Formats: sequence, C-alpha cells, structure tokens
Amino acid sequence: MKWYHYIACFFAGAFLANVIPHIVHGISGECFPTPFSNPPGKGLSSPIINVLWAMLNLAIGYMLYRAGKVSKEHIWSIITFFAGIVVISIQLSYAFAHVLSH
Repeated sequence: MKWYHYIACFFAGAFLANVIPHIVHGISGECFPTPFSNPPGKGLSSPIINVLWAMLNLAIGYMLYRAGKVSKEHIWSIITFFAGIVVISIQLSYAFAHVLSH
C-alpha cells in the first residue's frame, strides 16, 4: 500500500465516526452543533441539517474507506482506520462537552 492509502484510511475512520452523533441527534429530533450552525460548531443546527451532515460524512467516509483499501489483508490499514475513529472521537468529545455544557 502507498502512503496516501493510510491517509485515506485515517480520514475514513474520522468521517465515519462523525456520522454517529449527527445521525443520532438528527433522527431523535434534537438540535446539535454542525459546521453550519451560528457560530459554526458552537451553535445548534436543526435535526434535518444534522441528518444531512451525517449523510455527507457517510458518503465521504465510504469513499475514503474504499480509496484507502481497508482490508484484513492489510492489518495496518485497519489499525490506521481505527486510529482515525479514536482520534476524532476523543477530539469531538472535548469539543461537544465544552459546547453543550455552556
């Protein structure tokens, strides 16, 4: 695998992990921060915006997953994919805890 496949693997994990909070809040009818809120990432967006943002993240994540050639034959691709999930999950937990607690 080439170096850029690992970058795709990492960002596939990040985009796919970002689907979860937005789809859960969106289909639950709850407002939640998105890059389209005012101020971006700090204000609340409507449930429909969250569902649409989740679908865009899902599409991009899937394309990156395919481009990254994540497979059991390439163990480092799986490790890199899960590293993307871990990194974005921790980062978002701090960001959303700060935003939602104020």
